[in-house]
Amino acid sequence: MIRIVQNLVRRWSELSLALQFVVAGGFGLLAVMLVVGAWVTAQIREGVIRNSAATTALYVDSVIAPLLPDLRKDQELSDSVKRALDETLGQGALGKRLASFILWRRDGTVLYAKEAALIGRRFGPNDDLRSAFEGNVVAEFNTFDDDEGEEKASGLPLLEIYNPVREPWSGEVVAVTEFYEIADDFQATLSSALWSSWLIVAGATLAAFLLLSGIVLRGSRTIDDQRGALRRQVSELQGLVTQNSALRLRVQRASRRATALNERYLRRIGADLHDGPAQLVALAALRMDSPIFSGDAHSGESRSTEVAMIRKTLEDALREIRGICTGLVLPQIETAAAPDILRLAVNEHEQRTGTSVTLTLTGHLPEPGASEKISIYRFVQEGLNNAYRHGRGKDQAVSAGMKGGRLFVEVSDGGPGFDPARAEGLGLAGLRERVESIGGQFEALTGPQGTRLVIRLSIEEQA
Repeated sequence: MIRIVQNLVRRWSELSLALQFVVAGGFGLLAVMLVVGAWVTAQIREGVIRNSAATTALYVDSVIAPLLPDLRKDQELSDSVKRALDETLGQGALGKRLASFILWRRDGTVLYAKEAALIGRRFGPNDDLRSAFEGNVVAEFNTFDDDEGEEKASGLPLLEIYNPVREPWSGEVVAVTEFYEIADDFQATLSSALWSSWLIVAGATLAAFLLLSGIVLRGSRTIDDQRGALRRQVSELQGLVTQNSALRLRVQRASRRATALNERYLRRIGADLHDGPAQLVALAALRMDSPIFSGDAHSGESRSTEVAMIRKTLEDALREIRGICTGLVLPQIETAAAPDILRLAVNEHEQRTGTSVTLTLTGHLPEPGASEKISIYRFVQEGLNNAYRHGRGKDQAVSAGMKGGRLFVEVSDGGPGFDPARAEGLGLAGLRERVESIGGQFEALTGPQGTRLVIRLSIEEQA
């Protein structure tokens, strides 16, 4: 049983708000309609019966009352009064309207009746009769007691009326007339009134239900639209969270590798200084300790030659130091446009190596940020160095443009290629980490026909 209830609750919760309202609101409004309709029709039925009974009672009283004697003094009706009542009730319009007529005394004695066998008999007064002796007009439609089988068997619509008969000068109730009116017209009027009331209640309920359903349906659609938009936003947010997590991991990995690369850079710079300028300076220092400068036996020509050699050695050391510094220090590229940066890197490479590079710019290039400019310059610089070192400077080319909403820069050569697993050392590894740290992509393609190095930078990430 519990599982059945849980299944019902689950299925109910899966329905839309509009359908839930149609089901629940429909049953609720139907119950309200039945209750209100029953109450309204009961009030209408009671009012119609009461007004019709009062009208009929007034008419009967106006016809019968003048025929009755002073019932306070005369406890019985005389034969002349009975004959007058017989003639009145047996003929004319009143006789045709009344199916039965009884005149009651307060103690329950029948003073007169259309059925002569009832005259003089005494019955225990019922609730309707007692209420009539209290001065109330009591009416019932098609309601029969057990002792009213003859009226019930007639099959006619009958309006039973208890009408108090009052003394003219005192207004005291001295008798009660009980009669059944044949109510064909009354039944049609009552049925029409009841049907009209039910139609009005049903129409008003249906109109309210349709109005509320329209409001709920509109609200349900709005909620569904907002729920769908919220789900899409949550899905997009989850995608962004996943992307941010991946980017954070990439940044952390790039940071760790950048730290290691910095150490390797420092070791390489130290090795370059030690193997180059430091050796030359040491050689110059050794020449300064030569006996040529310490003794007087040597000629001035020998000393001049030695000084020239020392000067040349120091000049070589200075040239190598400047070369190392030139490779480490960036030119002023923060304010330069992307095409100017590419031309600068190409020109420096051509001057340094004495080789030629083909530069191709496709379309308009966007204005990148400072980090992107540095990455582009270092990429072209290191890519051309790689082309000169591994490709012997053959068919060196640099191209740049926009593709798929992203800026791409490509460095290529026509050399024999290299093994990326072995050759992607300090330079290419540093480039890869530098590009990926700003959200870009790095790609190296090499083979016997040559090498292509490509970076792609997203425009959205350069705002």
